[in-house]
Amino acid sequence: MQTRSPGTVSFSKEFLSESVAVIDAIDTNQIEDVANGLAALRDRGGRLFIIGVGGSAGHASHAVNDFRKICDIEAYTPTDNVSELTARVNDEGWDTTFAEWLRGSRLSANDALLVFSVGGGDEAKGVSANIVAALRLATERDTPIFGIVGRDGGTTAKLAAAAVIIPPLFADHITPLTEGLCAVVWHLLVTHPGLAKVATRWESLK
Repeated sequence: MQTRSPGTVSFSKEFLSESVAVIDAIDTNQIEDVANGLAALRDRGGRLFIIGVGGSAGHASHAVNDFRKICDIEAYTPTDNVSELTARVNDEGWDTTFAEWLRGSRLSANDALLVFSVGGGDEAKGVSANIVAALRLATERDTPIFGIVGRDGGTTAKLAAAAVIIPPLFADHITPLTEGLCAVVWHLLVTHPGLAKVATRWESLK
């Protein structure tokens, strides 16, 4: 077990302090823009498609539940259907998994795409190529794009109608801080008075 000398700040305290600093640096106007865009999506009766890979795929599944149950927004993520996802990877390749799933879902300008990603996808570097392909399809179909992303936001931020960028203030912890605070931001969104329609369980019991 690692020991620390007296007076040394513990890693736990350091990490939480970093989290607070990053939260303080988030542009809340970006969050409001995403909230307004999602409210407009619900008003027009569109569907919300949420995509992410790795830990962000788990976030996408959780967020689908929250947007459907709390905000009354029809929401889906392709990673919830492991059979179709793996069939597409096997038969067509990883890069087109999301785009072809969205094509099969008849993605349109009436819908919206929400991206969770540490880097936002980078076409030039070939990072998160399946996210980039989905973004390209969305732009072709005039589907509004939103994102909660880290670093400089990558392709997502470049193409989005609105994107929340988690500032990369601490180079050693960009991934955990971005993914952790992505969950904070989407929970903010589903709790936002402009989006929330149903009280969450524990709050409803008070």
